[in-house]
Amino acid sequence: MDARAGTPAQPSDLIDVDRVVGAYYDLTPDPGDPGQKVVFGTSGHRGSSLDHAFNEAHIVAITAAIIEYRRGQGTDGPLFIGRDTHALSQPAWQTALEVLAAAGVDVMVDARDSWTPTPAVSQSILLHNQTRFAAGTPGVGAPGSGLADGIVVTPSHNPPRDGGFKYNPPHGGPADSDATGWIADRANEILRTGVGQVERVQLDQALAAETTHRHDFLSTYVDDLANVLDLEAIRTSGVRIGADPLGGASVEYWGAIAERYDLDLTVVNPQVDPRWAFMTLDWDGKIRMDCSSPYAMASLVQRMTGGDGPAPFDVATGNDADSDRHGIVTADGLMNPNHFLAVAIEYLYGGARPGWPADAAIGKTLVSSALIDRVAVGLDRRFVEVPVGFKWFVPGLLSGEVGFGGEESAGASFLRKDGRVWSTDKDGLLLALLASEILATTGRSPSEHHADLVERYGQSWYARVDAAASREEKARLGALSPSDVSSTTLAGQDITAKLTEAPGNGAKVGGLKVTTADAWFAARPSGTEDVYKIYAESFVSAEHLTEVQDAARALVGEALA
Repeated sequence: MDARAGTPAQPSDLIDVDRVVGAYYDLTPDPGDPGQKVVFGTSGHRGSSLDHAFNEAHIVAITAAIIEYRRGQGTDGPLFIGRDTHALSQPAWQTALEVLAAAGVDVMVDARDSWTPTPAVSQSILLHNQTRFAAGTPGVGAPGSGLADGIVVTPSHNPPRDGGFKYNPPHGGPADSDATGWIADRANEILRTGVGQVERVQLDQALAAETTHRHDFLSTYVDDLANVLDLEAIRTSGVRIGADPLGGASVEYWGAIAERYDLDLTVVNPQVDPRWAFMTLDWDGKIRMDCSSPYAMASLVQRMTGGDGPAPFDVATGNDADSDRHGIVTADGLMNPNHFLAVAIEYLYGGARPGWPADAAIGKTLVSSALIDRVAVGLDRRFVEVPVGFKWFVPGLLSGEVGFGGEESAGASFLRKDGRVWSTDKDGLLLALLASEILATTGRSPSEHHADLVERYGQSWYARVDAAASREEKARLGALSPSDVSSTTLAGQDITAKLTEAPGNGAKVGGLKVTTADAWFAARPSGTEDVYKIYAESFVSAEHLTEVQDAARALVGEALA
């Protein structure tokens, strides 16, 4: 933990925007250096121009690869493209548009020439495609059907020096590993042979091209919100909302939502600054727009809990830079993301959405709290446990078989009131507004609802820690089988399951999860550092959680040996 975590950023913490943007154009990646190649993680390719990891050549190559991929898939409709507020997002957006226009791809750009949240891109893709999907096969269409897809230029909550670029296929959600693997391989091949072979046009030509169209992402998204949330209940109840965009793409959306639905909603901080000079530092002393972090959210938490009088808002919320994550602050402080997911599930499935299919399942990642499992059992609802990554919820949300999908990292989405798909990517604005709906319709805050769940299902202690691991050890961890674990107990309790495949869909988890009656841990290798991540939870005590973490390190070490 950095000594300055939670304190305001100082001038020495800020990036030199001109230097970061200049490096995007001036530095050329070495395709033979693994650290400078195109690598798609769970949320696209990310890196810094200063490290030769996110430069113009990368974006030319990735965009060209996406063009080839979509043609190979028969995706012949428009491509919706959005960007967030990071310094590298606009240069990368411009580069992509130059390549797309040269290739004759119909592109939908923001009508206001402004920022676009990830969920707004997902929603626009789905609205375009809703009548074009093949009957009985949502997410798939025949060639010539005009299916749309999308690109979002964002590194999400990453520090200001980073850039990010992700692809959303016609199903509207994050691309699966088959797609991203193909795109990354082809992009790296283009990097090796030279990006000069890729056709481009000048930016002014791209903007004026017949294939470049203006699309009102903001109105499309805001006007449709009433079909997924009870905004009238929020309005009539007079719930006072404080929305902090954390300098991200939702900044104009929150004001439009307040005006469109006549809500008592204040945009707490309307500043947009690619240096993020107004932020408080995250746990490691870096500027990071992580709305689930009490350190990054310290200013908003202090505003809600630190005054002598009552809190200025009944509920306050934060979003990351591309607005696909949510942070919920009540008078009790910042809610743990797992706690709010459990409250949201209890509320939505407990009678708030009568139009949903009676058998709609609850979706959770296997590193999310077991409190969700207990809530699901209490609701007599099936829950589907999948590996880490929102992409695993896409089929269920599209078909309506999953009503709600959520991750422990504060990302979630759910169905419209009538049970049809809303978005297949995470939607931080949606979940933030759901917190206000819960308060408006029940008269109690989400944190009070969580206290009720604790009383019914027990209190848990949850944490994620890292443990050192070499590249070879990380590879072995990702390839473990249950038989590699010889232990029969964990922190004094009998082991009830050893999982290397997710129970909900049989997909490999890329690691190991071990459960007991009152605890569990999951270990996954990091994609960027020489560590593996240990997620753990105990329904016994904080001390028992520490025992679980220690036992997890020993158990994983034994299995790797």
